[in-house]
Amino acid sequence: MAGSSRPAIERTLVHAWARRGLIAWVLWPFSLLFGLLVRLRRLLYRVGIFSVHRVNVPVIVAGNVIAGGSGKTPVVMALVKHLQARGLKPGVVSRGYGRSTTDCREVQTGSPASEVGDEPALIKRALSGESVVPVFVGRSRFEAASALLATYPQTSVIVCDDGLQHLALHRDIDICAFDDRGAGNGFMLPAGPLREPWPRAVDLLLHTGTNPAFARGFRASRALSPHALQSDGTPIALTALASTASAPLLAVAAIAQPEAFFAMLRAQGLQLSKTLALPDHYDFDSWSRPSDKAYALICTEKDAVKLWPDHPDALAVPLVFTPEPAFMQALDKLLDALPQKLSSPHGHTTS
Repeated sequence: MAGSSRPAIERTLVHAWARRGLIAWVLWPFSLLFGLLVRLRRLLYRVGIFSVHRVNVPVIVAGNVIAGGSGKTPVVMALVKHLQARGLKPGVVSRGYGRSTTDCREVQTGSPASEVGDEPALIKRALSGESVVPVFVGRSRFEAASALLATYPQTSVIVCDDGLQHLALHRDIDICAFDDRGAGNGFMLPAGPLREPWPRAVDLLLHTGTNPAFARGFRASRALSPHALQSDGTPIALTALASTASAPLLAVAAIAQPEAFFAMLRAQGLQLSKTLALPDHYDFDSWSRPSDKAYALICTEKDAVKLWPDHPDALAVPLVFTPEPAFMQALDKLLDALPQKLSSPHGHTTS
């Protein structure tokens, strides 16, 4: 029963977090306590009671301040591609949310999402190509970054997937992603969506939605790829799927805003016979596809890395995510302004 009630609870909270209604005000005293703990923790890092660890290459953190997804993983992949275009050698570290393991490990192209997390598995698969992009997961981002640099000492910059609140790893550039929800009702958890007080200092602010909730920051465009991918990487044009009726389409999404994915599919002309919205990071271990029809399964890339082991016929539709040029120009200025990093064998220091 707990599993079946979770989506309803999440929907109730998400709705409550959009405004300062009754539920938000009832939970508001608890958010004050949560906010106090967040501020105390930040103070302990600031005064040196908790240690901040450094690695000897620049660290870029791409994260958010609200609960739930805000499009930060596409931001990470866009950053890696831009850094490669600059001639740098980026590596990626992540906690690996939802994984069954607790150790620090390298993500391989075929690593099960259950062992490394769905987002690191997606990042590794999407960025696999001629240039190796190492991806490591660890409960401690510092441990993951240190292991990555020890294994790939040529790495020149670390991109941290999420981690704005992971203060133990020193960062050189903070990037905060927001979707159209903005800061919601402005309350902290559990009365609102905020993980920490907002506004807070960040180097770059990027809106990943289509209708930003506030004016400050840069914008990015989001569109579906014109091709879906089979599990072996073979592309299939969405126009072909839209024009054939060989099997009814079942669209599945276990992301923060599944309805947005379904709407984008329909905008491409696809006739969806059935849609299934599941909780973000749903593992699909106990999921079985409906048996009432011979559905063709279509999903996001993030879900595909979990679906393909048991449903290799699933079609994944990649997201084409493009930050505006001014965002990358601002990032380049920040990178160019960084003090010289040690170029001898990568070690680490603690401050």
